[in-house]
Amino acid sequence: MGKTDLDGARAQLAAIARLDRMLEANGLAYWLFGGWAVDFHVGALTRAHGDIDVAVWSHDRERVAALLDEDAWRHAAEPGEDGYTCYERDAIRIDVAFLARDESGRVYTPLRAGRGEWPRDSFGNDRLELLGVRARVISLAALVAEKSVVHDDPQTIAKDRADLTALQRHK
Repeated sequence: MGKTDLDGARAQLAAIARLDRMLEANGLAYWLFGGWAVDFHVGALTRAHGDIDVAVWSHDRERVAALLDEDAWRHAAEPGEDGYTCYERDAIRIDVAFLARDESGRVYTPLRAGRGEWPRDSFGNDRLELLGVRARVISLAALVAEKSVVHDDPQTIAKDRADLTALQRHK
């Protein structure tokens, strides 16, 4: 990682710490997923990240939005959002995915045309630490499943391959 990437990672890590304190203090469950979840599972910075991916329960959507607004995060909705929304503060971006649970207990992201399924046992109480910052993260099995999905975008494919390699080395 270059100095600019490292500075960006430190700023994002500080935002994760702040988000953790804010949500935990208000009794709101959340989980990191995506690249930052990889770093927390590995216990090291593995690559630069363009955003912070966070999942929260759909029924907490308004409370989370209000807390982010109070903390100077600006809602930065993207055209075509489906199952998530975005917030920005300074040069940091948070993508917030929403979760629901069906009658059988399966967790999914509600979408306009159906639902995005999450692996069983994705959302436990695991709190991991990275460079002095503690955060809730999705399970390792769910993270590997997430990173194993084949995408069309070459950049996403490259990031997912790098993330899977980092996770395999960590085992």
